Amino acid sequence: MEQQDVLPFEKSRQKQKKGYLKEVRKNLPFLMMALPGAIWLIFFFYIPVLGNVVAFKDFRFFPGGFLDSLKQSEWVGFENFKFLFSSSNAYIITRNTLLYNLGFIIIGTIIAVIIAIILSELRSKRMVKIYQTSMLFPYFISWVIISYFVYAFLSPEKGLINLLFFTPETGIDWYTQAKYWPAILLFMGIWKSLGYNSIVYFATIMGINPTYYEAAMVDGASKWQQIKHVTLPQIIPLISILTILAVGNIFRADFGLFYQIPKNSGALYNVTSVLDTYIYNGLTSSGDIGMAAAAGLYQSVVGCLLVVVTNLIARRFDPESALF
Repeated sequence: MEQQDVLPFEKSRQKQKKGYLKEVRKNLPFLMMALPGAIWLIFFFYIPVLGNVVAFKDFRFFPGGFLDSLKQSEWVGFENFKFLFSSSNAYIITRNTLLYNLGFIIIGTIIAVIIAIILSELRSKRMVKIYQTSMLFPYFISWVIISYFVYAFLSPEKGLINLLFFTPETGIDWYTQAKYWPAILLFMGIWKSLGYNSIVYFATIMGINPTYYEAAMVDGASKWQQIKHVTLPQIIPLISILTILAVGNIFRADFGLFYQIPKNSGALYNVTSVLDTYIYNGLTSSGDIGMAAAAGLYQSVVGCLLVVVTNLIARRFDPESALF
C-alpha cells in the first residue's frame, strides 16, 4: 500500500518538473534578457553586503589586500556609529536630510501629478511629446553641468540675476547667504526629477479605462469632477507605492545636488549639509573608511525599517495601495 501511495506522488513531482522545464524553455529569451541585470545586481548589490562588516572595524589597509586588511583590522563594535550621533552637527544634518526629502516627496509628487493630468488633457499628441521631452531632458543632465548653469545665474560678480535686478552695490552674494538656499535646493531637486515623475503618472493615467470617463460624462460630470472622481482614485495606488519607496530613501540625499550646486561653500553648511555630504567631507578629512561604512549601513537599515512601517500603514488604510 505504501509503494502504491508513493508512485502517484513521484509521478506528480515528475510532471511538475517537466512543466517547470517547459516554462523555462518557453521563456528562455526573456530570462537571457534579464540575466545581465541579475548579474549586475549580484555583483554590485548582494556581494558588497558582506563588506558591511567594515562598519564594525577600525579598518586599516595591509599589504595582503582587502580580505587580509579586513581580517587584521581591529574589531571596535559600534564605535564607528558614534561618528554620526556624537557630533555637534548631528542635529543639523539629520534635520536637513529629513526636511529636504519630505519637501521633495510632498511638493514633487503634487506637481508631478498636476503636470501629468494637464498633459493627459491635451489633444495634440505632438505637443505632449514636445513637453515631455523638454521636461525629461534635465533628468539626464549631470549635477556638475547644472551647477555651472546655476553659477551663471547666481555668480556674485557677473551672475545674470545680479546684473538684471540689482546694482553692483546692492547685489547679493548668493554663495554666502544661507537664507536663500532652502528654496533654491528644493526648486532644483524638483525641477530635475519632475519630467521623469510626471511621465510615470502620465502613463498610468493614459492606461485608465475610457469607459469610466464616458460613464462620468453621461452622468453630467464636469472635467474637474472627472479628474477628482475618476483620475485621482485610479492613480492613488501608484502614488502610494512610489511614496513608500521614496520614504525608504528619506535618510539619503542626492549628493550631487547638495555638494555641487552650493559649491560646498562652508558659509552654507547650516542649510546645505546633509548626511551624504557630511560623510564625504568627514571621509576626505579623516580617511576613516569604517565611519563612512557605518553611516551607509545606518542609512540602509533605517531606510528598510521605514519602508516596512510605511507599507504597514498604507496596507491598513488600503491593501491595494501597499507595496507588499
